[in-house]
Amino acid sequence: MSQSSSHGHHDHAGHDHGHGGHHHGHHHHPHGDPQQAGPFPWRRMGWAALLVAFAVAAASLVQVRSGEATVITRFGNPARVLLQPGLGWRWPMPFEAAIPVDLRLRTTSSGLQDVGTRDGLRIIVQAYVAWQVQGDPDNVQRFMRAVQNQPDEAARQIRTFVGSALETTAASFDLANLVNTDASQVRIADFEAQLRQQIDQQLLTTYGVRVLQVGIERLTLPSVTLTATVDRMRAERETIATERTAIGKREAAQIRSAAERDARVVQADATVKAADIEAQSRVEAAEIYGRAYAGSPQLYNLLRSLDTLGTIVGPGTKLILRTDAAPFRVLVDGPASVEGKGGTQP
Repeated sequence: MSQSSSHGHHDHAGHDHGHGGHHHGHHHHPHGDPQQAGPFPWRRMGWAALLVAFAVAAASLVQVRSGEATVITRFGNPARVLLQPGLGWRWPMPFEAAIPVDLRLRTTSSGLQDVGTRDGLRIIVQAYVAWQVQGDPDNVQRFMRAVQNQPDEAARQIRTFVGSALETTAASFDLANLVNTDASQVRIADFEAQLRQQIDQQLLTTYGVRVLQVGIERLTLPSVTLTATVDRMRAERETIATERTAIGKREAAQIRSAAERDARVVQADATVKAADIEAQSRVEAAEIYGRAYAGSPQLYNLLRSLDTLGTIVGPGTKLILRTDAAPFRVLVDGPASVEGKGGTQP
């Protein structure tokens, strides 16, 4: 009886010891964990929050490059446009997105177009257009809506515009205004100006595109038009040649008439002067004859007779006259006989 009681008491004491040992261990663990592991979760959460904030800030920044505009879209719709190069901001995806729009200069060719001129002839012409997106918010958004920011699609539609404008513009000009040997008749600059005027405002209002330059890149003629053009040029050359020949003949006639008039004037002046000289010479001859007759009548008669013979007798003259008749008497009588009859020898 006493042993059982002692044994039971021993078991109870052992149970109490074990309970006490378990209780001691239970108080040991809560005493060490809060001091060693408590601050680390809060520190990790702080770093995580900082990284998230940095990622959100990085996702909200937008870089605008030179030569570009950036369109900020909100749920797919354009909200605003950033034009100044540098950094901008937006709400992170999926609230807002950034789409770059190229503002650099581009060139588009119309390709070869078969068009008709005002005078009913066909020409093959190719034009080029230098264009760029107008750098303001309204036109940038207009370009986005029109072609979904696709420059190649914009170039394709611009080619269509230019092709229609070429047909309309060519109908305002004759072929001679575009192809001519006379440079003063060629109006290519007017053709380009009218072509630009037709497409300039349309491209701006439809696509937000500004046209910087329009030019004719190539102009050729179909075989039928080429034949007609050659014939026309030949006719023009022949007309010009005929006109110049007529002008030359008219000027030659004027020169010939003036020369003949001047010759008649000179001849008349010469005739008058010759008549004056002849009259003066006759007067002088009469004076000489008078002095000769006064000095020696016989010698005067002899000289006058010889002058008469020289006048009426030529190399082929045949005369049958009395030799004792004047003026042949001098040939028979001689100077001595004449002087003997007329007077004494000096």
